[in-house]
Amino acid sequence: MKHLLNLLAAVSLLIWGTHLVRTGILRVFGANLRQLIARSVSNRFTAVLSGLGVTAVVQSSTATALIVSSFVGQGLVGLPAALAVMLGADVGTSVMAVVFSMDLSWLSPLFIFAGVVLFISRKDTAVGRVGRVLIGLGLMLLALRLITESTTVLTQSPTVRTLLGALTSDLLLEIFTGSVLAIVAYSSLATVLLTAALAGSGGIPPDVALGLVLGANLGSGVLAVLTTLKANVQTRQVPLGNLFFKIIGVVIMTPVAGLWLKHVRPYVPDIATLVVLFHLAFNVVVGIICIGLTGTVARAVQRLLPHEKAQAAGTRPQHLDPSALATPSLAISCAAREALHQADVVESMLLGLHKVIRTDDLQLAQDLRKLDDEVDGLYSAIKYYMTKISREALDEREGRRWADIISFTINMEQIGDIIERVLIDIEDKKIKKGRQFSEAGMEEINELHARLIDNLRLAMSVFLNGSVRDAQKLLEEKARFRDLEHAYSATHLARLSDNTVQSIETSSLHIDLISELKRINSLLCSVAYPILESAGALAPSRLRALNEQA
Repeated sequence: MKHLLNLLAAVSLLIWGTHLVRTGILRVFGANLRQLIARSVSNRFTAVLSGLGVTAVVQSSTATALIVSSFVGQGLVGLPAALAVMLGADVGTSVMAVVFSMDLSWLSPLFIFAGVVLFISRKDTAVGRVGRVLIGLGLMLLALRLITESTTVLTQSPTVRTLLGALTSDLLLEIFTGSVLAIVAYSSLATVLLTAALAGSGGIPPDVALGLVLGANLGSGVLAVLTTLKANVQTRQVPLGNLFFKIIGVVIMTPVAGLWLKHVRPYVPDIATLVVLFHLAFNVVVGIICIGLTGTVARAVQRLLPHEKAQAAGTRPQHLDPSALATPSLAISCAAREALHQADVVESMLLGLHKVIRTDDLQLAQDLRKLDDEVDGLYSAIKYYMTKISREALDEREGRRWADIISFTINMEQIGDIIERVLIDIEDKKIKKGRQFSEAGMEEINELHARLIDNLRLAMSVFLNGSVRDAQKLLEEKARFRDLEHAYSATHLARLSDNTVQSIETSSLHIDLISELKRINSLLCSVAYPILESAGALAPSRLRALNEQA
């Protein structure tokens, strides 16, 4: 039992080390890797090379699949080019398997020591994240050595030999087992390295190891499909096309496995090396055969998963890229762009509100109320996206930005709710009863609304740029708006005392309306507080001038 637990712990360590390397690389170089892919898809051959290079660094074809899928989903890359990138990505994974199969155990303590020093000393910086990658590499090398030692002991047990012998009875069982292992480990690389280590120590026969390798390749394709199940159709097309390539490879290489053992084994006596070279051969053969089939497979995938009908702009999240989540700084930028999109919808509601007040357009009022559902949906999507960003990977500045985005989207959602309530009041108390504001009252509403639109646009600028000067101006506008609201409430009461009929009929609505506009303005101006607080520009009075007259 002790030796079995040692083996399970070593396997877990290998999977965790792979995770550390993948996430660490994406956090440090994720944006650059995405740019490399985007610039390298002009033709199929450069696309293959970019996929090979990126995956060799990231050590995960699944991560590359998510990046490329998001490009296709946004219309930045054609499907045939994306499939070519994935062919290169699979070769890149197999190249790294060959590298890790070498005896590099002497590097393990060096990587772990250097990584821990860098990570602890510079935890929230790029240097600290490089340290995280070194720790992952060291753990992977250590885990491979522990797996070899554990399996050497376990294979001496008659019970274990009997259990392992069951795999030799069915090639389909071996492929299925390899697929499941790759999905559970979230890494075909870890599965292939585990299989090579088991075969090299005598834990499993070479023919079983080759069957598990075939399954690991198939499993990595299934994993990418499962990961993107909830994405849009264009995003799901890339993993599905890559899965077709994997199936073609399994069909071609299954009969070759016996020939590989017969003709290559005499030249490669080390079983572990023989296994990882078979993995490399699998993906090279698939790449050579399928590079000319990317267009055909793309058309087949598009028939199976036809494009969704074009939706009106703004009816769904536009910038929440799932593949950017591995690079927190990039994911925060995506969320900020989507928050501005949410603010654009709110601006449309505000502009439409003024038109409804002036024209009594009941249909427009009902259409604008439906936009609140869109604002709520965008808020939910952004909030869910933000919760998936790893907070531990954020530095102090990024952590503040994370909080600012959440606060901004909450405010926009509340503004949408306020506008919806105002529209209902206007429908019930003005349009349906045929009432009108007095000329003076309408001028007051026009003035407040114009200021509100200007303040919304200023708030969006402050949120985007973080300008201290604009944030100060926004809080100054808050004070002006408050003074106007008080003044207009007083003049409305004066009109009531003069027995102005229109003012009397719309009195309740008028007071409620300017009060709600003030509430909206307060929510907009709250964007300025974090900016001014970070700059030390907030005082007990909430605002003081920077450097007296900045």
